[in-house]
Amino acid sequence: MTWTAENRWKPFCSERCKLIDLGQWATEKYRVPVAPGPEESETPDEDGRPQ
Repeated sequence: MTWTAENRWKPFCSERCKLIDLGQWATEKYRVPVAPGPEESETPDEDGRPQ
């Protein structure tokens, strides 16, 4: 695959790869690690997520 400005799906090789990647983020299989800040509580909210 040649990366050019005309590549419609850049940085992906195709629409299929773009949608697969989006699906991985949407289902939380990909995550960005984040350390809790001092203002964030470690107590989970009603959904079980940290507040």
